[in-house]
Amino acid sequence: MFEPNSRYYTLETTTITLSDGRTIAYKRRRFLPEGTAMPLLAEVTVVQDERLDLIAARTLGDGEQFWRVADANNAMDPFELTTVVGLTLRVGLPQA
Repeated sequence: MFEPNSRYYTLETTTITLSDGRTIAYKRRRFLPEGTAMPLLAEVTVVQDERLDLIAARTLGDGEQFWRVADANNAMDPFELTTVVGLTLRVGLPQA
């Protein structure tokens, strides 16, 4: 259902049977980790016109891993992380 680099890949898939007999598969809820508890890979400073996918590509080797940067900074809205030039962001080590 999800690619191995997805934040949802490791979540359990479960099902529910509706009253009309249809079975629906879904992923369990993903809870955000505590960012400050994540092992640190790097810290980066936001520059003008910075994008989270570019930070992830530069530090993690994959722009689609932007969500790891968001997790490491306790961000519910990843887009807010790059709005302040000069802000220092944590980049957490990828967890197994």
